[in-house]
Amino acid sequence: MAAWKRDFASGLIILVPILVTVVVLVWIYNRLARIPIPVDSEPIRVALSILIFILLVFSVGYLMRTALGAVLESALDDLMNSLPGLRVIYNASKMAIETALSGTSELQAPVRLEMWDGMRMTAFKTGNTTADGREILFLPTAPNITTGFVIEVEPDRYTEIDDNVEDALTRLISAGFGDNTDDSLAQLIENDQVIGGDRQVPHDRLGETVPEDDGGSQPSETEG
Repeated sequence: MAAWKRDFASGLIILVPILVTVVVLVWIYNRLARIPIPVDSEPIRVALSILIFILLVFSVGYLMRTALGAVLESALDDLMNSLPGLRVIYNASKMAIETALSGTSELQAPVRLEMWDGMRMTAFKTGNTTADGREILFLPTAPNITTGFVIEVEPDRYTEIDDNVEDALTRLISAGFGDNTDDSLAQLIENDQVIGGDRQVPHDRLGETVPEDDGGSQPSETEG
């Protein structure tokens, strides 16, 4: 691959995540700045909004540890479950945050699932089982891992793997390009399998045998 292509790809790998992070932070900042707090300074208003939210979270968390908190949580669950439509959103978001914050290692353990003969897919344990003993797994799609399938399989249908959650998610979000055996996407771009520029796929990988280059044919030293 040409040097300018490698430089451009390497620059994108570094800058795009930074730009996306900055855009998200600016979006959050602008939303917090619109909260009607009687303070003239916008940065102070944002800081107060964050502080109030943190104090509210700690206060509600402390309340939930008391007997009154348990009663209030049960009453809130009953109220939300009585509302058609909203109960789906409420229960899904509550379960998602519970899994993210207090999930055990079993809830996040990635496994290999053989869907068809010879084809394996990455799934995640949920820690739950059905009444007949089947394991409940979450099979995410790639690169959008927020969608997927909840499947019930026999325990012998999947195999444990050594990957941690970060490695498995990286492989899914990057559509397979971010495998944990690679140091970065730049190495993939520089790989010999990339076609273009001054690099080409060796012919022997395409089913053709190419003799090794021995530096050119040497003239015969035999004299007639």
